[in-house]
Amino acid sequence: MGLIPNGMKRSDCHECSQMNEMKVNNSFLNTVAGWHLSGNNLIIEQMPIFGGYAGGAEETAICDVATTLATFAAFDGDIHLDGPIHIRWGNTTSRDTIRVAAHVACALDYNTDVLIANQYYTASGSGTEMCLLETAAQAIADTASGRELISGVACSRGVSENRTTGLEARMMGEASSAICGMDIDTTNKILNRLINQYEGKFATAPQGKTFSELYDIDHVVPTDEYLGIYEKALATISKCGLDF
Repeated sequence: MGLIPNGMKRSDCHECSQMNEMKVNNSFLNTVAGWHLSGNNLIIEQMPIFGGYAGGAEETAICDVATTLATFAAFDGDIHLDGPIHIRWGNTTSRDTIRVAAHVACALDYNTDVLIANQYYTASGSGTEMCLLETAAQAIADTASGRELISGVACSRGVSENRTTGLEARMMGEASSAICGMDIDTTNKILNRLINQYEGKFATAPQGKTFSELYDIDHVVPTDEYLGIYEKALATISKCGLDF
C-alpha cells in the first residue's frame, strides 16, 4: 500500500460520525462514499445520548444497537465506534452509560461477528485518581462484554485543551488485560465497588493538570508525581477486587 497525498496509507482507518439520534445528511454520505471509492477502512462513530431524545437506559440501548447495525448494513463500515454519553455529566463513564454500553456489546457479540469499539470520555481531568478510576471501570465493562477495540481517553469530557496524556490509555489497557477471563458475576461486583468510588463526584469532578505539567516534555515520560497518582489508583482498584 503506497502513501496517498495526506500521508495516510489506504489501509489506515478513517473515522466518520453519524448524527444524533439515528440521522444522516448528505455531507456524511458523501464522505463515506468518497472513502469507499478510495479503498479505505471505515470506522463509523455514534454516541447516543442517555437522557436525551432516546430516553432512558432501555431506549438508549435500542438506539445504540440500531446505529451500530446501520454502520454495517447501511454504510458498509468496517468498525463501529460506540460511546453512550450522559446528558447531564457529558461522560461515558457513569453507571448508566456503562450499563447501556455493556448490554449493547453483549447483544451484538452474541448475535453478530461485527467489530465494535467504544470511546472514553471521563468527567474528571488528566492527572487525577478519579480519571484513572473512571477509565478502568469502562475498560472492565467493555472487555467483559465482548468489545474488540477500546479508544481513549478523552479526559474532562473531551472539551478541555491539553488535558489528555498517554497514562490514561495505559490504565485502559491494564484494566482490560486484568479483567480478561473473569466471570460476569465477579466482574459486576468489581464494577459496583469501583463505580461507587467516583460516581458521586461528577458535579465537582477535578480537572487535573495539563500534559506539560504531568509529563517531562523533553523525554515524553510521566512525572514522578503522576506515576504516584497512577500507583494509588491501581491500589484503589485492587481493593475493589481486580488483581493487577
